Amino acid sequence: MNSKYTIRKGTEDDFSEVLTMIKELAVFEKALDKVTNSVEQMQAEKEFFEFFVVEYKGKIVAMALFYFAYYTWVGKSLYLDDLYVKEPHRGYGIGQELLKRIFNVAKENNCSRVRWQVLDWNEPAIQLYNKLGANLDSEWINCDFDKQGIYNIATV
Repeated sequence: MNSKYTIRKGTEDDFSEVLTMIKELAVFEKALDKVTNSVEQMQAEKEFFEFFVVEYKGKIVAMALFYFAYYTWVGKSLYLDDLYVKEPHRGYGIGQELLKRIFNVAKENNCSRVRWQVLDWNEPAIQLYNKLGANLDSEWINCDFDKQGIYNIATV
């Protein structure tokens, strides 16, 4: 990674820019309509996640947002929810450096697993993860309910 880039732990002051990148990622993933988060929600729920940002000339150009989870088979784990590098800054090793930071957090916190998801058509990301030695599992299917779905089931 170029020395003009700096990585730091994200703060509440970064929420607006991070949410902008979350939406940019959602556009890339063809799912912008699924983003319902807001800066206010992030502020109210800030104890549930952590993140790193990458700055270039004082501007945030990348981020990695994660949280700790518990998986019954292995125990304490770190879940990387989003890793995003703005397009003009791709190809400089920023994603790989963010992943190293994530893995250091997992090591420092004695995690048994680091997990994340990648869309099956995101070839550049898949290539990076393969290069790093990730185990890409195509067997498991995601099961999700949105807020309305939660309420529909919970009131039965």
